[in-house]
This record gives sequence, C-alpha cells and structure tokens, in this order.
Amino acid sequence: MTTATAVADDTTRLGAERFRLITALYFTQWLGVGFLTIGLVAILREGGTSLATLGLLQTIGIIWPLKFLWAPLIDRYGSRRIGHYRSWLIPLQLGLVLSLLALTPFVGPSDHLGPIIVICALYVVFSATQDIAADALVVRLLTAGERGLGNGIQVGGNYLGSVVGGGLAVLVYDRFGWVAAILLLAVLTATALGVVIAYREPERELVVERPGYRDLLTVFRQKGCRSWTFLVVPLYYVGAAVGYAIVSPALVDAGWSLTRIGIVTGVVASVPAVLTSLGAGWLVGRLGRRRTLVLGGLLLALSSLGLLPLALGSATTLWTSLALCLFMATYAMANVVVYTINMDYSRADSAGTDFTTLTSFALAISFIAAGLALGLAQLVGYPGVLVASIVLVLIGTALGARHQQRHGVTAA
Repeated sequence: MTTATAVADDTTRLGAERFRLITALYFTQWLGVGFLTIGLVAILREGGTSLATLGLLQTIGIIWPLKFLWAPLIDRYGSRRIGHYRSWLIPLQLGLVLSLLALTPFVGPSDHLGPIIVICALYVVFSATQDIAADALVVRLLTAGERGLGNGIQVGGNYLGSVVGGGLAVLVYDRFGWVAAILLLAVLTATALGVVIAYREPERELVVERPGYRDLLTVFRQKGCRSWTFLVVPLYYVGAAVGYAIVSPALVDAGWSLTRIGIVTGVVASVPAVLTSLGAGWLVGRLGRRRTLVLGGLLLALSSLGLLPLALGSATTLWTSLALCLFMATYAMANVVVYTINMDYSRADSAGTDFTTLTSFALAISFIAAGLALGLAQLVGYPGVLVASIVLVLIGTALGARHQQRHGVTAA
C-alpha cells in the first residue's frame, strides 16, 4: 500500500467516524425530548391528566432557549486528556440514559406526575447541555464545505428522534407497557454513549487563553452577524413559527382528537422532514448557502399556502396530512441552512457559546411569535395569520439572499 493510499484510507475512516458521532449524538439527544413532548403527552392524556397539567409539562422546554446562560462554561472547562468536549459528552450522555431509567418505576405515569416532571426537567437539562457540547465539537470537526451535510444530519436526527420517541415508543407502550417503552429509549440512547467513548477528540488549540462569559456577545462583532441574527433569522423563522402555531388549535377546532393530532403532526409529518434535512444538507454543498436559503424560503411560503384549507376550517385527513408533511419538510430545509450559517459565525475557541447564542435567540423568537400568533388569530382569524406568516417568510428570504451575497461563505 502506498503512502498516498494509506493517507486516503485514514481520511475516509476519520470522516466516517465524525459523521457516525454526529448522527449518534443528534439522534439520541432528541429521542427523549420527542417522547416528552409528544409520546408522554399522549400517554398522560389517555390516563386522564388535565390539559393544564400537560401545559405545565410542556413549559419544561423553555430550558432549551436558556442554555446559552451556561454555554460559556462548556467552552471554558474540559479535560485535555480525555478531550475537551468529549469530557462533557460522556457524563451527559450517561445522564440521559440514567434519567430515562429513573422513569421505569412509575408504571401508571398519571399517578406519579410529581417525580415524573422532576425527572423530565433533569433530562431536558442534560439534553440541552449535551447539545452545547455536541454543537461545539461539530463546529471544530467540520470544514466549511461539510457543514451543510453536518447540519442536515443534525436536523434530520432531531426529527428521527421525534418519530421514534413520539411514535414508536407510544406503540411499544400500547403493546408491551411503560417499562418496555422506557427501556427502548434508554437502550437506543446508550448506543451514542458507546460511540462517544470510542471516539478520540482532536486536541484543542486555543487562540484565546480561556473563553468565558466575556465572549458571550462578541460573536455579534463579526461582519454581518448582527443583521443576520436580529433581522434575517427572525423574519425567516417567525414566519414559519407563526404558520405552525395555528396548526394544533385549528385541528382541534376541526374536531380532531389529541391522539390523532399527535400522530399526524409529531410522527407522520416528521418522516419526510428527516429525508428533506439530509437532502438540504447535500444542497448546501452543491448549490451554496444563498441559493439553498432562497429555495427553502420559497418552498416554505408555498407549503404554507397548502395549510389554507385548514385555516378556513376544512381539515380532511388526506389533504391536511399531505400539507403538513410538505410544510414540515420545507421547515426542516430552512432549519438546515440557518444552522449552517450560524455555524459559519461560530468561532473555534468559543464554538459552544457562539452557536448556542445564535440558535437560542432564534428559538426564543419562535416561542414569542407562536404566542403572539394565537392572540392575533383571535382578532383576524387563522387565514389572516397564515397570510402574515407567508409575507414574513418571503421578506426574510429576500433579506437573507442579500445578506449572503454580501457576507456569505463561498466554500465548495
């Protein structure tokens, strides 16, 4: 074997290891989250839990947008011997497994809401913190040309986690019971722990001595970062969030059961989103960030139009399911390109802090926009809100194209 062949083989092996690690981390981190937000809600509702209590359970999700508050700690502290971010990922992944296993004694979850909510909150803290370390490691491992595919895997892994955690786990629960469903999630989550333990993180070379809280906002000093974060992304994301916010209440008004809504919105519509995420990652590499962003925005606006019959009160199962599949697929595409550009702005020394800060702002804006959309729907109706969401997406797409023309990365 020649030296060149050996180097090529090593490069291929290292590339496969990186993407195997990325897939394992992002898939398993969302397994439990998908179960908590979709599967557990359905299980508890079937057991007679009130909607108010279910709403309290959903508020645990606010931990994710707040994770930027402790992201600098992940960048600042870590083991050089084990690997800076790997030294976080191993105990956090173990924490995800153990917190899932801690749910197994509570057969008949509706009768044990107190401890279940506490354990779920702990799980979400582990999951959000694992996401910081995973994002930071991915920023360091991927070249500019590989980030599209990496973020396609990230978004696709999240949706696949929702399908398994929100759909398959419920089916297992229905057939084999609570313990079997929780063990399924724990075993799948543990697979990523093995991948992390086997991985050897490249040594981290710092330009600054120790990144910390003083670096939290310096990411916005980069050229074009403020306009991207505070103008383009809010419009691009808010439009999608506003459109999606009316889906569940519109389906309830149309007479759909909660179980049917959960299956269609959380499972059926997530399957095409997984495939689209991977395709969008490939497109970013082939077409570039600017063209993919424009294509994603136009398709997102078009797919939002498909929700118009639902907004007008007509929610046939076939059409609504197809419209939601198309909407979630294009929403996933938008996520991939936004995450890729956020990664472009994330510096190697403070990768976890930068990426988390940028994505947390967009997530927080989405939460706020969703709440305002429901209030606005009371005044102008679902169709008016849907039209507004399409206008916002198109404006965000136009501004995003202009931003990328001026400040975008041109890596192949």
